[in-house]
Parts: sequence; structure tokens; C-alpha cells
Amino acid sequence: MKSTRVAVVFMAFALVFLFFGSAPGAEKKIYVIESYHAEYPWDASYKKGLEETLGGKYKLSYFEMDTKRLPKDQHQKMADQAWEKYLAEKPELVVIGDDAGLKLLGPKFAETQTPVVYLGINNNPRNYFTALPPNITGVLERPLLRRSIADIKKIIPNTKNVLVLFDSDITSQITKKEVFEDKDSVSISDIKVDIKLIGDWQTWQDTVAACKGKYDACVVGLYQTIKDAEGKPVNAEEVIGWTSKNIPIPPFAFWDFAIGKDKTIGGLVLFGKEMGVLAGGLVLKIIEEGKPIKEMPPIMNDQGLRVYSKTQLAKWNITLPENIVAGASMVE
Repeated sequence: MKSTRVAVVFMAFALVFLFFGSAPGAEKKIYVIESYHAEYPWDASYKKGLEETLGGKYKLSYFEMDTKRLPKDQHQKMADQAWEKYLAEKPELVVIGDDAGLKLLGPKFAETQTPVVYLGINNNPRNYFTALPPNITGVLERPLLRRSIADIKKIIPNTKNVLVLFDSDITSQITKKEVFEDKDSVSISDIKVDIKLIGDWQTWQDTVAACKGKYDACVVGLYQTIKDAEGKPVNAEEVIGWTSKNIPIPPFAFWDFAIGKDKTIGGLVLFGKEMGVLAGGLVLKIIEEGKPIKEMPPIMNDQGLRVYSKTQLAKWNITLPENIVAGASMVE
């Protein structure tokens, strides 16, 4: 009788193990390496996309390299810590967010068998490797420059000169190289577009204050690594808030986090969440469908969404044309 009970209990445990152990993705870990930090709106947004796509099936863990706030001489140290966590966790797959992470860690992961999916990459990925590795693919990011300028022309028909403002971080430098062909000015239709990469707060303020009469509109790109006179990071919300209050020409945006009541008017923008969803889709193809990465070339997040601030439109006395407002989302 005792042996029968033992056998029954053993069979019960075996069935439980078989059932839960075979559940798709039950114990599989995905390790996400953020180039930036959790409070950065871009990171928060793409992580939401990853969680909605993968969180119900897989265990996601994160490491923040914090390269937007830490000085450059500490970036390699953070990359080394991210690598140590990877070795300790032994994940099924790694997601790398943005260029700093791929630049510092991509070559090391290329020497492993671990599948890697990147997102938010502005550079040509080939620039980070001697040869494209068979275990790495992902989602590229490019500000929608030409379509954004075309929209501005529809909204402000007499536009002839546009200023594009970026900080001087790696993403901004790469954007200038990839989107502006490393030029200070480009022509789009009959509009002259100047791009300025600015690293310090005083120069940013001076540039904003001096743009009246030179430009008809401004597009605010990235501004999260602006430093004050002591070399300390200026709070990003302070930068965009001051810019919104003091800029003498209508300000537009390339990314959704720069739109709002005390920010910019809006525009045709990229969303971090969509980036996370696209990257999550690649992860599912790799893990659940078993699709070889070498058959998965990088994809481009190039759709964009039109988003506008009602407050900013009223401030600048702008009425959106019907062909823009029809497909646009409105925020405060």
C-alpha cells in the first residue's frame, strides 16, 4: 500500500513538472541592456512595448548603462558590468537598446552563440562589426526628416528656413552623419534646413534666443545630455521647458517625448513603444518560430505618428490643415 501511494505521488509530481516545464517560454529569460536609464522617456516607452509583447511569456531583466548622465570615461565600466550580469544570468536572448550599448557590447556578443536583438540604432550596424554577425539583428531608427519638413511646410506655408537642434551625444552625432550626410545644412524641396549639435547649456540658450529672423520654424531633436558650466547634466525637462517658453519661432519635434503643454507643438514623430513592439516581434520569431537570425535582416521603424499639442497649437495660433489633423493624435 505504501509503495502504491509513493508511486501515485511520484506520478503527480511528474505530471506537474511535465505540464509546467513544457509551457512555452516558462523559464526563459530575456536580458535587456539599456544604453540609458529607466527614467528616460525613450527607455520607459520601448520597455513598455517589450513588456506588452513578451512579458506574459518570458522573464525580462534589465541593466541601465546610464550613458546619458554619466561621463564618457565611465561608459566602458558600465558596459563591463552589463556583460558580467549577462554571464551570471545566462539568458535565452539579449536585447540591446540604442547605439551606445551596441557599440560597446555588440562585438563581444558577436563572439557568442546568444541571439541578440537591438533596437533604436541610428548608425549603420556594419560600423560596429568587422562583419555582420549571424546571431545579431534588430530595429533601426531614423528621424523622419523629409516627411517632417514637408508637414511643417503644410502647416506654415511660407517656411523657407528651418533650424534643427540636437545635443552633442553619440546618437545626435550619428543622426547628423546618417540623416544629414554629415552636413551642417541640407535642402529639402525649397527649404534650407540647418542642424546644430550643442553640448553646453549656455550655447543652447543663446542659439534659441538668436533664431528669430533667421528661421521660420525649429525642430527640437535630442536634448538630454546638455551640460551646464560646471559640466553637470541639465535636467532634460528644464531644457525643453525653457526652450518652449523662450523660443521665438514655432518649435516642432522628432520624438513623442518632446511634445506637450510646456514642450513643443509636435509633428511626425517616432515612438519608443513602437520600437519595443517591433523588437519584441523579432524576439518571438527567433525563440518561438526558430527562425535563423541570418535570414532576418534589420528592419526600419519608419512609419511615425502625427502627434500635436493642443496647448502649443493655441499658443502659436496654428490651425492644422485638414489633411494633417485627420490622421493626428492630440495631447494637452
